[in-house]
Amino acid sequence: MIRLIKSSFSVIGKEGSTLDGEGFIQRLWNEANGHFAEIKHLAKRAEDDSLVGIWGAMSDHTHSYLPWEDNFSEGLYLAGIECEDEAEAPLGWTKWTIPSFEYLVVANKEGAFDQAIAHLRAEGIPLAGAVHEYIDPATTRCHLYVPIRKIE
Repeated sequence: MIRLIKSSFSVIGKEGSTLDGEGFIQRLWNEANGHFAEIKHLAKRAEDDSLVGIWGAMSDHTHSYLPWEDNFSEGLYLAGIECEDEAEAPLGWTKWTIPSFEYLVVANKEGAFDQAIAHLRAEGIPLAGAVHEYIDPATTRCHLYVPIRKIE
């Protein structure tokens, strides 16, 4: 686990809810990937022109970026790409601007979420917001960004 502070950032993607039923996250990714050309020009890019990040961003149902409710089983999910803050989401897409947090970053492997939550509890560290999935476009490795402190 590493700690890092990530400034506020924006993601444009396809939004869905646990209320949409089982498999909704995979359906969102299928839709986002199938229509990526519509938002490709809005993606935030590194100096080498590669994408900065692909996100499975999460929030409570109020869009307050709080953890999923009912024992982390109910909430919103946004499958998308990191974009410039001034970018506007095209019709059919949604933009979230996630506030700045200090995160614990952990490799997303089997049981990683439960292990991260157990670690926070053991250390007496409160979960400060919704956990996000980050996919590094260069390596396709996925990490969980576990917010431990909101940065004002």
